[in-house]
Amino acid sequence: MVNYREILRLHSMGQSQRNIRSAVHCSDHTVRAVVDEAAKRGVQWPLDADVTNADLELLLFPDKYKNISIYVEPDYQYIHRELAKPGVTITLLWEEYCQQCYEAGKKHYMLTQFGYKYRKWARVTKATMRIQHKPGDAIQVDWAGDTIPVFDPATGEQSAAYLFVAVLPCSYYVYAEACDDMRTENWLNCHVHAFSYFGGVARLLIPDNCKTATTSNTRYETVLNRSYQELAEYYGTAIVPARVRRPQDKSSVEASVRFAETWIVAALRDRKFFSVREVNEAVAEKLEELNNREFKQRTGTRRSAYLEEECAYMLPLPAVPFEAAVWSFAKVPNDYLVSDGRNKYSVPYNLIGEKVDIRVTKNTVEVFFHGSRVASHRRLQTLQRDPLVKLEHMPEAHQKYLTYNEDDFKVWAMSAGPMTEKVVQHFLESGNAAEQGYKACASLTKLGERYGKKRLEAACARIMAFGTTPSIRNISSFLKNGQIRQPETVSQDKTADTNRYGITRGAAYFRKGGDR
Repeated sequence: MVNYREILRLHSMGQSQRNIRSAVHCSDHTVRAVVDEAAKRGVQWPLDADVTNADLELLLFPDKYKNISIYVEPDYQYIHRELAKPGVTITLLWEEYCQQCYEAGKKHYMLTQFGYKYRKWARVTKATMRIQHKPGDAIQVDWAGDTIPVFDPATGEQSAAYLFVAVLPCSYYVYAEACDDMRTENWLNCHVHAFSYFGGVARLLIPDNCKTATTSNTRYETVLNRSYQELAEYYGTAIVPARVRRPQDKSSVEASVRFAETWIVAALRDRKFFSVREVNEAVAEKLEELNNREFKQRTGTRRSAYLEEECAYMLPLPAVPFEAAVWSFAKVPNDYLVSDGRNKYSVPYNLIGEKVDIRVTKNTVEVFFHGSRVASHRRLQTLQRDPLVKLEHMPEAHQKYLTYNEDDFKVWAMSAGPMTEKVVQHFLESGNAAEQGYKACASLTKLGERYGKKRLEAACARIMAFGTTPSIRNISSFLKNGQIRQPETVSQDKTADTNRYGITRGAAYFRKGGDR
């Protein structure tokens, strides 16, 4: 028998037809026929060790044994193409093959021989990779290990751009995007952009065990990142993380990441970028080249394989793209403010000391307590010195403080009396701005509520009699020590005491050593 394996091996090494003929001891015609048939049927070196010369002869020259075989040969290319469709199995295709043989009055192979002959054909034609993945079944995602340097145009300081890669393992269609960090918000946005690029969503998402994907992944349970789970529910897909330290669970993306590092990261090594936007423009160009590059082991490109075999099986996209939301939790501090990482926002003051969930999107900040939304703010896009506070979130005293103004204080002082009015006027005019006196005026109103306006007016009169620089400390001291009393109150008290107790002993009676 002709040594078909050796002919293919020597041909792959670039040996001439004459050298192959001499080494294999056959004619030029045989060498030329074997090489031509192998190219026509997609058979390339290297071959699996269990593929014999007899198998190659049946594959390359099937007509040679047409009259010998009494069995109908299955259409292996049809079987291979159908197996890539969801739900199709080898047993189903065998039963259809048997029905066709019955109708034609011919003999068919049994199931075991049918499966064996197909797997043999698949090994010879290097088609096993396409059997393992169904179209539209999964998207595998990961971050590339290598980064792209980005330089600050002003200082020349260097930072890194990280490459996100998503792969459809059936067609090996690739999406890549550069980000300034690997945080949750970029992770989610990259998924949204990948789905848009693919024009659909796969049934499964297969990420690594990064913190943006899983909170924990143990032998017994997997806890997904809440933000990532929200994205999956919105697009109707399911997240199945790879096992810890099991890169073979997402071998397609591992291979495509290495491929992307070569044809994107390495290809851009001599270019200098000054922003992530410039990096993404260059990455988009290289991505198109990568997806339009011809396969070496089969015909076509990644793009053509996707459009012909996988596009029709992708889940449709929602009408509105998902808005990436990052979840976190915090304990409400005494100032009843929570943070989105840059700025602060208010929550109802009665939640001080409680744990709340914070949902941050590009434009909004929402706060949840026991599953109910208790606060919602527009998100500040730049760093702000002052927090964003809603009036209804504040205690009544704080609300009142915010409503203070110069005219209100003056009106209140007029209702108390002329001396109080002078004291308020002093507080408002003693600083460079009236607002500097608001705190003293507010304290004065509290003293009026506690001791009454008449006693406050008397205290202010007493203070103004001693000088022209009144202070809240002095006024409060007069009122606390009882040095200021309302005249009618004192008179009534004295009358009441006289009527009740009659003649009382004077101080001399209790003086030590005095007469009794």
